[in-house]
Amino acid sequence: MKRLGPLPAPPGWRRPFDPADALARAILFQQLSGKAAATIVGRVEAAIGSDRLHADTLARIDDAALRACGVSGNKALALRDLARREAAGEIPNLRQMARMHHDDIVAALVPVRGIGRWTVEMMLMFRLGRPDVLPVDDLGIRKGAQRVDRLAAMPAPRELAARGERWGPYRTYAGLYLWRIADAAAAASTPTPRSQE
Repeated sequence: MKRLGPLPAPPGWRRPFDPADALARAILFQQLSGKAAATIVGRVEAAIGSDRLHADTLARIDDAALRACGVSGNKALALRDLARREAAGEIPNLRQMARMHHDDIVAALVPVRGIGRWTVEMMLMFRLGRPDVLPVDDLGIRKGAQRVDRLAAMPAPRELAARGERWGPYRTYAGLYLWRIADAAAAASTPTPRSQE
């Protein structure tokens, strides 16, 4: 931590946002490069005539038009499920989330098709600015912990969760440092010498 110095707050941290819109964008960005996903999001926004993706605006587009924008069938199903749940009041709004424990937010959002615990944890950390979230399934965090503890293999999520108990109530900050440590290790790694070189 001394070597890396203080970390800046991530962009968007604690700024107001629309949770349903953020989840829709998370669905669209899954398993794509940032550039490809941004292109698809731009097409969807143009097709619905809005820069907000939520139940009302997604109702303006049918599945065929979503597919024409580059949205896969599974992602279209996930967007429809999100929109249905938002319309039914199952997606907490920002004001409700402000009063909820982060475990309750995870429990409320992971039933949405295409939304897993990791996605919600990223929202908790980077959008809501929750200080005590440690996404133990994240490979970067596990690699950072492996490097810090000088382990031969990455710790299992359960082991990392137990280790992270002593970092509370600031596990988010520990996670931010573990990502930076993993990134620094990857950037500093040198090719393995080969016997024929």
